[in-house]
Amino acid sequence: MIKNIEAAAELINNADAILIGAGAGIGVDSGLPDFRGTEGFWKAYPKLKALGKSFEDMANGDLFFDKPELAWWFYGHRFNLYRKTQPHEGFDILKKLSLTKSTFIFTSNVDGHFQKAGFNSNQVLERHGSINHLQCSNGCSDSIWQISGLPFKSYEQDLSIKGSYPHCPNCGGIARPNILMFNDNWWVSARTKMQNSNFHCWLDEHCGKKITAIELGAGTAIPSVRIACSNNAKNLIRINPTHCNIEKGQIPLKMSALSALTEIDKILS
Repeated sequence: MIKNIEAAAELINNADAILIGAGAGIGVDSGLPDFRGTEGFWKAYPKLKALGKSFEDMANGDLFFDKPELAWWFYGHRFNLYRKTQPHEGFDILKKLSLTKSTFIFTSNVDGHFQKAGFNSNQVLERHGSINHLQCSNGCSDSIWQISGLPFKSYEQDLSIKGSYPHCPNCGGIARPNILMFNDNWWVSARTKMQNSNFHCWLDEHCGKKITAIELGAGTAIPSVRIACSNNAKNLIRINPTHCNIEKGQIPLKMSALSALTEIDKILS
């Protein structure tokens, strides 16, 4: 493992640019659940186990039509959890690295923790959207607006909320997070498309140069982060305590994100 850490540090040191790919696993060191498998989801939300509701059932835009109180109970809990949780020290290590290397973040996470850690929004692509932004659940317009709080309190013991739902300022319908959900025909993708344009401009700027990808906690069930890293970087450092399979020439670090980044930083410093 020490040799792999040294090799990873060397790749980073010799890179012209760094692509940071982040999945749910990067947040585990901050205390966030990663919902690994149905049992992992139910461990985080035991009340939903009693209802037989999976993550796929809850992360579904239709729920805002069928059971809006349950939908907002779930996303309200996640919003408050992400808001009160501070990004771990590994984000600071990546931020320090971005001061010496041109850096871009490709993440499947919706928590906004890279911006919270101090990264510029123009260098972040949130592939599945953001829980910190809302849109109309009826799809009345392409409007997306940022939020700083929710107009209700949630009660875990009875899966209910007290207060009003967030509403669309255009039509008055129920608002929902601007997150790409399962079987989602209503997601307003304009914000993510703009971020994607920034990403491709960054790639064009570094065309022909040595891009090293640091992939952190990216799973295989929805492999968007893995694909982005392997397709757009000459070298790949895969940091994952469980799913750490690699191809020839890639460097695996079967560790948590914070542990791996801490060890790499010791060498780079």
